[in-house]
Amino acid sequence: MIVYGKQICLYILKNYAEIIEEIYLQKEIDKKLFYTFSALKKKIVRVDPKKAQAMAKGGNHQGFLLGIKDLPFSSFKDIKNEDFLLVLHNITDVGNIGAIIRSAYIFGVNGVIITSQKHLNLEPVIRSSSGALLEMPIVLYPNCLDLINELKMSKFITYGADFGAENIANVKFDQKKALFLGSEGEGIPNKILSRLDKKISINMIREFDSLNVSAAAAIICDRIANG
Repeated sequence: MIVYGKQICLYILKNYAEIIEEIYLQKEIDKKLFYTFSALKKKIVRVDPKKAQAMAKGGNHQGFLLGIKDLPFSSFKDIKNEDFLLVLHNITDVGNIGAIIRSAYIFGVNGVIITSQKHLNLEPVIRSSSGALLEMPIVLYPNCLDLINELKMSKFITYGADFGAENIANVKFDQKKALFLGSEGEGIPNKILSRLDKKISINMIREFDSLNVSAAAAIICDRIANG
């Protein structure tokens, strides 16, 4: 898979050099940095602007692109003994998913579960998460109702974000918890909400359209982590 952009490429070079397979440079770079890339003993390819733009699918590559190993998904079994999981139901925007994973990692989430979809393109999620995806177990679990059963069997208390529910400021969270977030347009469907243990919401001072789901995720994860 291809990732691009100076920040994420340097992050991978510093922290996950072992997953780099090829280096693509569209412009001259600092000699010291070039030496660091060369020390990996991987193929370095000079690409012209048109080729770089095509590889980045129109994104802002800043002259840096990497070919990296495909990243494996985790299984529920890998994370079922953790204390704090985040479930994203029917959230398909990779920019939002990446931003959520970034916040989740910062605030102590131990794993992210993606439901209602069987596939997820990780290339743009790595970029939009600023590399946090590389630190976070990601599970694809298409059937959300089956997932709820698995969570409860593993002693998780399940919480669902729902407009108008109990103010999160008044909620005391259990040690072993799974937070469910739904898409901005539809939220969490009632058939799923009805199966969750508790419903929570963010109290807004002014009446306005609902928060972007990635902003809501950051606020709720912070409240859970820091009270």
